[in-house]
Amino acid sequence: MNTANLQLEGLLVAVAELTRLLVRKGLVEEAEVEWALDRAEASLRSDHRRMGQLRDSNADAVTFPVRFLSAALRNTGDAPLSFSELACHVGQSKPTRAPQPPHPAP
Repeated sequence: MNTANLQLEGLLVAVAELTRLLVRKGLVEEAEVEWALDRAEASLRSDHRRMGQLRDSNADAVTFPVRFLSAALRNTGDAPLSFSELACHVGQSKPTRAPQPPHPAP
């Protein structure tokens, strides 16, 4: 596996826990964080020019970090879920997209 991917896993887990801490301490409301994450995902998905250049799996990869953080925020237990558990949940809850024309071969 690419080292950068492993580093991103660690970064996502760290940001998820920091976000949960901010909510637990009352510094931000969970609804505010969810609103910001929803806006981030909508912004990414609304970039039709960029998304149109990507295969479906790559478009999903672009939004994965936002969806991962959202899933971590919804984990209300005291113990954090592992990266693999959250990633599995994110993968199972991917939004459906309208079919797009096939991408030209490289």
